[in-house]
Amino acid sequence: MPYDPNLVQPMRDELTRLGVRELRTREEVDEAMLEDVGTTVVVVNSVCGCAARNARPAIGLAMAHGTQPDRVVTVFAGQDVDATARVREFFTGVRPSSPAVGLLKRGELQFMLERHQIEGREAGEIAADLMAAYDEFCGDA
Repeated sequence: MPYDPNLVQPMRDELTRLGVRELRTREEVDEAMLEDVGTTVVVVNSVCGCAARNARPAIGLAMAHGTQPDRVVTVFAGQDVDATARVREFFTGVRPSSPAVGLLKRGELQFMLERHQIEGREAGEIAADLMAAYDEFCGDA
């Protein structure tokens, strides 16, 4: 059963205020992920404490980095059930976890931060991992 929309709205707002685009249906995921736009960061958002304390703040820090992906999108695990399941199909070889952050280049997974790489770490450390991935996979490189 999905989480109460009123409960998760502030958690959604944390990312959408930064300009992260929500994908709430399977069709929206397909539309976004199957376009050939270069690099896409996908945030699997969650109600857990490590999403609030670590993952969402790390996304905010990484969005201030000089090198950026072409777009950043998000699904909400436990609420956007079909969209989350569809996004995870793009995370080839990675077990489902939330929160999680994947970086895809032309639809292929290049970099992944799973829950075990987020939980217990500071937002700045996670952001540094993301920024290093942005430098490696985004832009003209």
